[in-house]
Amino acid sequence: MGLARGPQGRLTSGMADARGSVDDERHRLEERGLDRDDLDPDPLAVLRRWFDHAARVGVHQPEAMTLATATSSGEPAVRFVLCKGYDDRGIVFYTNERSRKGREIRANPSAAALFPWHQVSRQVRITGNVERVAEEDADAYFATRPRGSQIGAWASPQSQVLVDRADLESRWADEERRWRGRDVSRPEHWGGFRIVPDEWEFWQGRANRLHDRFRYTRSVPLDPWRIDRLAP
Repeated sequence: MGLARGPQGRLTSGMADARGSVDDERHRLEERGLDRDDLDPDPLAVLRRWFDHAARVGVHQPEAMTLATATSSGEPAVRFVLCKGYDDRGIVFYTNERSRKGREIRANPSAAALFPWHQVSRQVRITGNVERVAEEDADAYFATRPRGSQIGAWASPQSQVLVDRADLESRWADEERRWRGRDVSRPEHWGGFRIVPDEWEFWQGRANRLHDRFRYTRSVPLDPWRIDRLAP
């Protein structure tokens, strides 16, 4: 399954069209490379083009991204999350706000994310401050989740110690009984975050480790982005 953007850049499931060989596409991109003229003044436009390409050629879960956060003292942590939308405001993901990442974001509201499309030798890196998604947007997204996942949001004390697997399954069963016959509402401790980018990097793999890297930066919001080629 590929992905397509719905309203507000939300990502939705859909069949990827004209899916070709990922290996062939990787070799083509590595040979072609990435030039300054291939880019757009707006990094979001490049992300959209690269994301759609990754979905079209069959990259597995192109919406999966690594998310790095840190404590207030700078101790880092990283994990995979799913990007659930992107637009001019930033990159959106959802989580249990009592999880480790949720606690770290509250203490240190900045993060880095990476789309690791290694199947086509491409990466997109984003860093920036993190803000909460509006409650109504979180409600709207939660309502689209499979019912089992909705119940799981209530059942899992994310990042906390469990006695064993049976403990987790018992919690899920309890919540399934509690919500039986009615809609599952969004837990207050479950919501969305948006990374507001202040730096982007687009990476294209090349032979001999002479990769193409371009970084977008700006010191003032709404200013034009500065684009620099970086050494690999």
